[in-house]
Amino acid sequence: MTEPPRSPRPAISCVMPAFNEAANLPAVLGDVTRQLAQLTERWELIVVDDGSRDATPVAMLPWLVQPGVRYVRLSRNFGKEAALTAGIDRAEGEVVMLMDADGQHPSNLLPRMLDAWVQGADMVCAARSSRAGESWSKRIGTWLFYRLVNANPSVQIPVDAGDFRLMDRKVVDALKALPERNRFMKGLYAWVGFRTEIIDYLPTERMSGHSHFSMRSLMRLAFTGVTAFTNLPLRLWSALGALIAFCAFGFGIWIVIEHFIRGHDVPGWATLVTGMMLFSGVQLLSIGILGEYVGRIFDEVKQRPVYVVGSETGRGALSPHVDRSA
Repeated sequence: MTEPPRSPRPAISCVMPAFNEAANLPAVLGDVTRQLAQLTERWELIVVDDGSRDATPVAMLPWLVQPGVRYVRLSRNFGKEAALTAGIDRAEGEVVMLMDADGQHPSNLLPRMLDAWVQGADMVCAARSSRAGESWSKRIGTWLFYRLVNANPSVQIPVDAGDFRLMDRKVVDALKALPERNRFMKGLYAWVGFRTEIIDYLPTERMSGHSHFSMRSLMRLAFTGVTAFTNLPLRLWSALGALIAFCAFGFGIWIVIEHFIRGHDVPGWATLVTGMMLFSGVQLLSIGILGEYVGRIFDEVKQRPVYVVGSETGRGALSPHVDRSA
């Protein structure tokens, strides 16, 4: 069934999560709002403040006077995945774009993304063309992460594609229908499917400040992604357990044969202690990996909301929006 032609000037919602980005917001908002106004007459920019502790609320005030910009402040820091979810839940446009508030996502790519959507793509994601500026440890970790998470052939996450993307309304509705609390957005984008087009880009330098994602935060997010979209860690430890059991069985047979043929005494203390320490470590590590999956189940069955909104002000240029800050 052929879809009707898409309008080259659709209603656009742009979601922008922000955490302690007061120094970057004036320049970024000015740049993005100008670009959106050139693309269409019907647009909204939704800034989701993920519990910032700097002057972000003050920096937002001048942008809330005229229609176009909406400001959603979460009650505390819930994390970027939750902030993206809050923005997506509120986006009303035919097309939804996701961008960071640090200025590293170039707004001049938005027309190219929109053109790909007009041509029929349901999702257009920007993928980094190079990681030359990153440390070797981060590059190795990124490579390993994608190898692990893409071990599941049914859900393939585009390599080096982040949150900078455009989505059709039906993609947004599919994402909103997903109920899980442990949200790994890159995986969810891939899971819902639809026709996807990838464009290469190089992130620009941050206008001010530094990244709020520490190596620990990145590792936690990566582990969430791996446990949410593949059972490979469990299968690896099952295979390791089988291999150790097979080796232990073979070693036991060898000891018995050697004892009866050569008359050697059965080794004792050193072998016993080394084996116990090895197997204890393997068992504890296996239990830890299993516990991570059980912990995900525990988080899901509690059914707490992904985020809590503290206040919501401003209105887009799509339709009137009620001020709920009081």
